[in-house]
Amino acid sequence: MITPAFELTQDPDFLLLKIRVPYARASEFDIYIEGEDFKFYAKPYFLRQASHFFACRLSLPGRIVEDGREKASYNADEGIGTFTIRLPKEIRGQYFEGLDMLTSLLAPKKSRSAKPLVEEMGMTKSLSEENEEEFDWEMEQIPYEESTLSLQYPYGFGNLRYGVFQRLQDELGEVIDVKDPDQTPAEERRRKRLAAEAAKFDSDHYLADLFDDKAIKRLLKYKPWWIDAHKKMTALQGETPQEHSPVFVVFSEEEREQLRKFTNKSYLLDKRSRHHVYLGLIDILLAYCYEICVNEGDRNVESSWNIRKLSATLCWLESFSSIHDVLVSFGRRVLCYPLYRHFGLVTRACSDTVMLLQLGKAAVLKCLLDIHKIFMESDPAYILNDLFITDYCIWIQKVKSKKLAALCESLQKTTLSKSHMGLELEELEAAAVLVQEEEKALKAAGTVSKQQLLCSESETSDSEESSSTSSSETEGSDSDEQESSTSEDGEINSFQGTLQEERTAPLIDCNGLRQGANTCTMEVADGKSKDSLQSTAPPGKLVEELEMQIHTAMRLSEQPEGLATAGCISQEQEENPVPEPDRFSEDAAGKGNFLEVSPKPNPLLFLCSTNEDED
Repeated sequence: MITPAFELTQDPDFLLLKIRVPYARASEFDIYIEGEDFKFYAKPYFLRQASHFFACRLSLPGRIVEDGREKASYNADEGIGTFTIRLPKEIRGQYFEGLDMLTSLLAPKKSRSAKPLVEEMGMTKSLSEENEEEFDWEMEQIPYEESTLSLQYPYGFGNLRYGVFQRLQDELGEVIDVKDPDQTPAEERRRKRLAAEAAKFDSDHYLADLFDDKAIKRLLKYKPWWIDAHKKMTALQGETPQEHSPVFVVFSEEEREQLRKFTNKSYLLDKRSRHHVYLGLIDILLAYCYEICVNEGDRNVESSWNIRKLSATLCWLESFSSIHDVLVSFGRRVLCYPLYRHFGLVTRACSDTVMLLQLGKAAVLKCLLDIHKIFMESDPAYILNDLFITDYCIWIQKVKSKKLAALCESLQKTTLSKSHMGLELEELEAAAVLVQEEEKALKAAGTVSKQQLLCSESETSDSEESSSTSSSETEGSDSDEQESSTSEDGEINSFQGTLQEERTAPLIDCNGLRQGANTCTMEVADGKSKDSLQSTAPPGKLVEELEMQIHTAMRLSEQPEGLATAGCISQEQEENPVPEPDRFSEDAAGKGNFLEVSPKPNPLLFLCSTNEDED
């Protein structure tokens, strides 16, 4: 039997069914109508075995009748045959709920045995959740205590699976974080999860996203598809009766194909298991909403990792006991693992999950189908489809809308703050704020010191200008003194002319005056003018006069080693005198002595040489 593609719509009086049967024989098809059951059979052209045929067997949410108003047509355009069948409703104006839940409409396969292997006792009470005792979503549930006799611990949807990962040890590390889940009880999984989250938390990463939140603010502005759908539902709320409300969630053809491939089946869950399933649904939806927000609706290679890493239900096979535990677990994992670790993303995911639950099971199913597709495209994550997502896609189609509404209301009432995370976020933020204030204070102090430095530099430049002014004045006074010394030099030069006529003057020796015809050289030690003075006056008288004038300005020092002996000043040297730093005299033993001038202005320094030196 081949199940063809189909879709259902309705109006107040009729149920409209479209069945696409390519290359079918329009002359050979059968329709069966009885109460809530509908059956369709058609034979295709190109099948070798006659036993193969198209069949569509549906269990409808309302009763239909065969009263002559039914009608069927066939359209063979574009090579794809489409049967359109109008089925009258038994009660006119009745609203058939869940016509887009295609998997739940497919009738389950019947057993060929006379008696079913498993019989559901109290069918009406067990399958109709409306008659069950309402869950207290905020009440702390007692965790399930596994029997010590059990060798394996269950997990998966409703804790119905065990022993799966014993056969998949190679893929275990890439899918979940718990090691050896078959031998790890639920309480130990929880302890290990909390320890792993505490070790993974990075305060620097958290504070970086907290204070540098430009990217976070941009992501929070993104509006996924359920935002507009929720606005439309809110705008029309109260105007249209609930049972005739328009459809706000539309499934694509690809999503319908996914639903048709699922096998319709029932789940025998006790109250505790159903409780775990509902809470696990919230956990998975929170992770999915975070993924859609941070990637702005675009799917990438990290999408599968984000969803399964942020959901403790998928990553640690966790079984929660309250809604608050679900929110705390999700918040901690958001602040520990993904790229963007901001508490604003946690609250945004919570509000998005509330919107999805308010939109109904169609919106929830659409999200689950997207998660199923994401995991199918990720090689190791497909195991999570077998353990959780496929069962959730089938189970959610049969959940009553009032249950989801009650779950949504409880989720809205549950509060979550940073203090619930157990990561000392408030203390960490307070310390970071203090550090920022200190940095601002230091920066302000640095700015003030910089301004003071600029002021001091300006004052220094002013003082330099004033000192340069005073130095210019000092140079002016020095120039006046130099002019006076120049006049004195003129007198000395005139006296030099007379000295050059007489070559027989005795030398002025540092150790005493000696008689002899020697040349007397006189230099002006003012650094500017050094003239040779030769006198024609009597040597003795001249020496006595000069000795009296320069006696107080002369000081005797020994000649350093290696200094050449001073000779007589040649005529060329007299014409082109070379400035020298020091002058000295030499005695008969060949040792010279320096004559150093006193700091008085324009002192005269005499350097005398012997006759032997002149020769």
